[in-house]
Amino acid sequence: MRLFVVVLFVVLGLRLFHIQIIDRSYRRAAENNVLRYEVLNPPRGEIYDRNGEFLAQSVASYDLMLVPRNLPKEGFDTVALARIAGVSVEQLKKSIQQAKNYSNSRASVVVKQMTTEAKLLFDEAGFEGFYTMFRTQRSYPRHIAGNLLGYIGQVNDNIIQKNPYYSRGDYIGFSGIESAYEDILRGEKGERISVVDVRGAIKGPYQEGMYDSPAVAGTPITTTIDAPLQQFAEELMEGKVGSIIAIEPSTGEILVMVSSPTYNPDELMGRDRGNNYMKMLENPRRPLFNRAVMSSYPPGSTFKLVNGLIGLQEGVLKASYRYPCHNGYSVGTGAKGVKVKCHDHISPLNLQQAVANSCNAYFCYVFRDIMDNPKYGGAMKGGYDNWANYVRSFGFGGKLGSDFAAEMGGFVPDKEFYDNYYPRWNSLTVISMAIGQGELGCSPLQMANLAAIIANRGYYYIPHVVKHIEGRDSLEQRFYERHYAMIDEKHYEPVIDGMWGTVHREIGTAGVAYVKGLDICGKTGTAQNPHGKDHSTFLAFAPKDNPQIAISVYVENGGFGSSVAAPIASLLIEQYINGKTEREWLVDYIKQMKIAYPNYEKRQK
Repeated sequence: MRLFVVVLFVVLGLRLFHIQIIDRSYRRAAENNVLRYEVLNPPRGEIYDRNGEFLAQSVASYDLMLVPRNLPKEGFDTVALARIAGVSVEQLKKSIQQAKNYSNSRASVVVKQMTTEAKLLFDEAGFEGFYTMFRTQRSYPRHIAGNLLGYIGQVNDNIIQKNPYYSRGDYIGFSGIESAYEDILRGEKGERISVVDVRGAIKGPYQEGMYDSPAVAGTPITTTIDAPLQQFAEELMEGKVGSIIAIEPSTGEILVMVSSPTYNPDELMGRDRGNNYMKMLENPRRPLFNRAVMSSYPPGSTFKLVNGLIGLQEGVLKASYRYPCHNGYSVGTGAKGVKVKCHDHISPLNLQQAVANSCNAYFCYVFRDIMDNPKYGGAMKGGYDNWANYVRSFGFGGKLGSDFAAEMGGFVPDKEFYDNYYPRWNSLTVISMAIGQGELGCSPLQMANLAAIIANRGYYYIPHVVKHIEGRDSLEQRFYERHYAMIDEKHYEPVIDGMWGTVHREIGTAGVAYVKGLDICGKTGTAQNPHGKDHSTFLAFAPKDNPQIAISVYVENGGFGSSVAAPIASLLIEQYINGKTEREWLVDYIKQMKIAYPNYEKRQK
């Protein structure tokens, strides 16, 4: 018995020694009863336009936090707290119950994004168990570029499981720049340890703050966007469905990126965010969908420029060659015949005239000569593959590699695609490719990039929306590298002369785009649409020599390229180069133009 008692006391002593001296977990548990560990959320980095104007900035905001176990047993004045926090009593009670269901000992957000005034009133009143956590809220001074900037929202459980940086109540970028540059914009969290009493009131910092760590603000980003030009472009596209992309050819910097309809990014902030998001989600015109980089359209007649350049490079076309057009191009008769219609214009035409008049027949002749070139054995043998390789060198058929994660690649079918559909096929089978129709699909970004390639006489830089990241000397190297199309520089001049004639000569299809002294070069396109009125498209650059801007405008159901897309593009070019536009009558006309959207009208009925 004596030995047993001695052994027992030795064991107890060793255990006490281990608990009090060696094992710190119990000490930490005790300290947790009197210490509050508060996460310090960093403000997100600001987003500027190319001239230093705010596109997105962070303003002070406070979340009302609750540790349920610290609630007073005798209850508290829910009416007063709800009034201070700016929510209904029912909403406050629901949030408190959700916090209890989540954890009785861990802090939860019960009211998000309280104002500074509400925080001061809360501090003055004092509510046991509750405290406020500082965080910032996004603000968008110009209320523009919703699809470009993107939006931020609260993380879900899936995100938390995949990334240990985030915890319940954190915010993350969900689209646009906010998402693509999340790691840069979010900053680094800090931590503050405070001593609190049994009522949860802060008595002071723990160990004079020696264990605190400050939050590090997110890194500011300067974009390539011209904010006034972006706003003007969005105003011109109001009431229309489509997109505008404008690029600085010499750098690949995106000056304008409009997806219409767009939305005010402030609508996806604050307490009404959820309701506004659902309204946008249910809108059949899909304002949350970034058409500029995610849509795939037939390029229409703007694609004739590519076929003309390929014909010149392959030697099957010279600028002086003339082809007839009798209201179109036709081969054969009856059910087996092929007919591609065209509008009235002079005939025959050379290359420059064919571009200026957007002649369908001319480019059908050119396309078939490329496909049926004897050295490749015809379209089925190798002519098509050769043509497709040229097309892909212009950036079609794959992603350009921009800094938009949601960028789509478009579609250029390979030879096997047609082999699967037709036992035998030839250049007539795919003749619609001659005028940018058929199975071809490209994004507005790719069409604007085509304008930049022609403006540069053969090369492009990967389009991007970020110009500078604070603290870094440069962007990724890939944004400074030239990418060349498979066309010699000398072949661009006759095509560019035709584009100049499109806007400047009486026979051109886009005289409405003429602006004295700007030497705008353009190409209209009317893309066939099986679901309604044809789409209106126009790509251009200016000036002809040393171009400053390349642009593509695509308006769904807009009709002829000259009717909507061309005037919009010319107004933006004029505004960018001259700093103003003299054609106020045209601005008013375009702004007042509202284009019916069949899918929307049908669903509304």
